[in-house]
Amino acid sequence: MTDAAPASVPTLDLPALLPPAWREALAPHLEPADTAALGAFVAREYASRQVYPPVEDLFAAYRLCQPQDCRVLLLGQDPYHRAGQAHGLSFSVRPGVRVPPSLRNVFRELAADLEVDPPVGGDLTGWAEQGVLLLNSVLTVREGSPNSHAGHGWEAFTDATIRALDARAERIVFLLWGGYARRKRGLIVNPAHVVLEAGHPSPLNPRGFRGCRAFSATNKALADAGRPTIVWEHPAG
Repeated sequence: MTDAAPASVPTLDLPALLPPAWREALAPHLEPADTAALGAFVAREYASRQVYPPVEDLFAAYRLCQPQDCRVLLLGQDPYHRAGQAHGLSFSVRPGVRVPPSLRNVFRELAADLEVDPPVGGDLTGWAEQGVLLLNSVLTVREGSPNSHAGHGWEAFTDATIRALDARAERIVFLLWGGYARRKRGLIVNPAHVVLEAGHPSPLNPRGFRGCRAFSATNKALADAGRPTIVWEHPAG
């Protein structure tokens, strides 16, 4: 009697899921063994638990904003962990989903900064399509368990994304809101770029974000470099 074959270990080839331009841009900044280990972890989590966003939306931010088109990077921490919210874009929720508190504060600041009405819905696809990379530092999460996929390798993957953008010659504005995002400041060394820091827009931080005027400041930085500005007033795709 022969021994049964060991159960196969699921894995995801994460670079293969990226658009080709991103795959090429990230390759010099990724350690293949670490990326493979991350792919195995993520595949096991999708196979055994409820994980957000759905795997088809895992790299939505990269699909909607190619490296050569990127003008702004808005960095979040990890995806929303409730059903129906996360769709692969930091801070964004699907059409028809109630706007979360932090995003509501982002819209209040947008309205005050640019003297416009705050958007009704929380889908930020339109920003992404204009060249805003809506990136979380950790790209997956278990349902109901924030930060549950932190420390498993996503940080190196998304740090590689920041390094790849930092290597570009065209100005990119990096929006780092809150202590977690601001710790990434050291990855941005190219003097062509602009870093705008502020407190997190969480309701638990009522004064740290309010009045930062990030949207007008971003457009000024882009215009100063001769790059097209962002139409922030219309985030829906």
